[in-house]
Amino acid sequence: MVLGQLVSRSLVRSSRFATSNTSRILRRAIVSTPDLHNSGGAAAAEVQPEPDLPKRAPLGGARVHFTNPDDVIEVFVDGYPVTIPKGMTVLQACEVAGVDIPRFCYHSRLSIAGNCRMCLVEVEKSPKPVASCAMPALPGMKIKTDTPIAKKAREGVMEFLLMNHPLDCPICDQGGECDLQDQSMAFGSDRGRFTEMKRSVVDKNLGPLVKTVMTRCIQCTRCVRFATEVAGVQDLGMLGRGSGEEIGTYVEKLMTSELSGNVIDICPVGALTSKPFAFKARNWELKGTESIDVTDAVGSNIRIDSRGPEVMRVVPRLNEDINEEWISDKTRFFYDGLKRQRLNDPMVRGPDGRFKTVSWRDALADIADVILKVRPQEIVGVAGKLSDAESMIALKDFLNKMGSNNIWCEGNGPNPNADLRSGYIMNTSISGLEKADVFLLVGTQPRVEAAMVNARIRKTVRATGAKVGYIGPPSDFNYEHVHLGTDTKALTELAEGRHPFSSVLSNAKNPAIIVGSGIFGRKDKDAIFSVVEKIAKNANAVRPDWNGLNVLLLNAAQAAALDLGLVPESEKAIESAKFVYLMGADDESLDKIPGDAFVVYQGHHGDRAVHRANVILPSSAFTEKEGTYANTEGCAQITVPAVPTVGDARDDWKIIRALSEIAGVKLPYDTVGSIRSRISVVAPNLLQLDEREPAAFSTSSLRPDIKEKLDETPFEPVIQNFYMTDAITRASKIMAQCSALLAKKE
Repeated sequence: MVLGQLVSRSLVRSSRFATSNTSRILRRAIVSTPDLHNSGGAAAAEVQPEPDLPKRAPLGGARVHFTNPDDVIEVFVDGYPVTIPKGMTVLQACEVAGVDIPRFCYHSRLSIAGNCRMCLVEVEKSPKPVASCAMPALPGMKIKTDTPIAKKAREGVMEFLLMNHPLDCPICDQGGECDLQDQSMAFGSDRGRFTEMKRSVVDKNLGPLVKTVMTRCIQCTRCVRFATEVAGVQDLGMLGRGSGEEIGTYVEKLMTSELSGNVIDICPVGALTSKPFAFKARNWELKGTESIDVTDAVGSNIRIDSRGPEVMRVVPRLNEDINEEWISDKTRFFYDGLKRQRLNDPMVRGPDGRFKTVSWRDALADIADVILKVRPQEIVGVAGKLSDAESMIALKDFLNKMGSNNIWCEGNGPNPNADLRSGYIMNTSISGLEKADVFLLVGTQPRVEAAMVNARIRKTVRATGAKVGYIGPPSDFNYEHVHLGTDTKALTELAEGRHPFSSVLSNAKNPAIIVGSGIFGRKDKDAIFSVVEKIAKNANAVRPDWNGLNVLLLNAAQAAALDLGLVPESEKAIESAKFVYLMGADDESLDKIPGDAFVVYQGHHGDRAVHRANVILPSSAFTEKEGTYANTEGCAQITVPAVPTVGDARDDWKIIRALSEIAGVKLPYDTVGSIRSRISVVAPNLLQLDEREPAAFSTSSLRPDIKEKLDETPFEPVIQNFYMTDAITRASKIMAQCSALLAKKE
């Protein structure tokens, strides 16, 4: 009886499919034949032409770029004609046609594995369903994605995947954003036929960032391919055969990559999740705010997920020009530092050396009394590495009105050259690095200074076999490179053409030279840049169609500070200062500040500079305010407030605006809009949001001759600890755990 019901049900389904399929074919035949519309025959009168089916939009805004018109082919997806370039897979053709094909193992930025079989589709004249992710599309191919054969194949695959999957969705951190949940609901059956015992797998310890529940793993190998291809570490692999197959480390070790957290995003199930976020919140409880990262100069696009006043997690946001869809571990896990060691109220140091809480009026009045008694040349301002453009222009205008022009930004050195933008930004652009065929890295370690730039270089090396030459201290690269030397001697040999790598540079079509901003702190920086420009000239690296001379900045505030002209009049201004205004500047050398100087610290964390301060003014962190930042390639982006401010903190520029009024030199702006109008006068490129403004002139043609000699002092690492580089990351418990493991590894 049951068998009879199943047979009758299948017959009804097949008859419905046949009827609908026939009507679909008939309808398209009528519309695609223009003669029938104009004929006056009886046949045309009997059948009324119906409008064509609506065109489907490509999934996710996908766009097809045809590099060669001769390589265009046409395929048919569920009857729709689709024009695609040669080499595309069936799955990609379906995406262009607007059809969503389920998949687990396929990822657009990883190599094709073809081992989950969830993407099965029916292809005409093929004896059985084919894996669309691994099948190249051929001219005239007729692809069917919604037939009973394809549906039954997907149901079978899903049944096998769930055979050993534990039923622990209520306690799984992936719940609510799990591909396995979504696809089992959309493409799976309503019951399973397996009654055997489910297997279990021992969890692996990958470190303090990634939590593993390997019993949930479906062996899609996304994490293995990501670690090998993108992160460049051979930490994960597939072990065993058959039912004993599992993913793990070959020997008991931790995952040591600076990009390891991205396996959390690409894992389609709950096997790899965030360890700090475990059991903290469900995704539907969180409010997502699109913002940018300021822990380095890349400006990676992120989404800040918050619940109430607390930041719960940080996840990447797609931006093909900057970070693609990856972020570094520091960007992803620093967020717990936002709630530790925060400054809540204004404080003034008493005669006994202890801080006491005061009102904003009293704190600003004390500062105004001191600054009005100090000579203008003894006033110094230092902007921190996390400062936004609005606060820096406000501080500069305030100190200028007080008669001082001694203001600079951390990391830019005592005498930065801010005359031409091409001398301090990445002229090639981050995405433009993929066009380079030779890299010369001078005094920079991109893996720790800018992890996403390093990932782009590695991608280029793997894809095109680009050569990499490196001058600097011994460093750990995750791609093949040639270590040319540790000091400026190698630079001189390259400039004179005596080094073996000189021929590699001269034969390159698009050479890219990347200079680290750590050179800004050297005394012979002008001589180094002069020699580098000579190397670029010999290699023809600067042309109208290609500018391969780049500077890789370290901090989020550096580019905007140089755009706004934060350059001190005197290199030794801080040594003779009587009034020092530190706006989030914690890494400035406090030993140079005279003992009798009055120090104001304005910031959001009780970090290093607080111990020297006479007055503390609490300000908002970047997750609590709207601020403009320019990344290392000169692209201006803004942060958006995701959570409310802590305690009685205020935005940086508002504090300076209030102080200027009490000091009798009122600044002429009261809103974010008016202060941005002021920025438009000084640096209009900072208002072109999400657009990169290229430099108009090249420094190599306009820089005067340098008579300074090169110092043979070896280049030194600029960053000693990748996980702790600013006030927020130094306050993070998660970053402290990573630092402890890093120290143990060394």
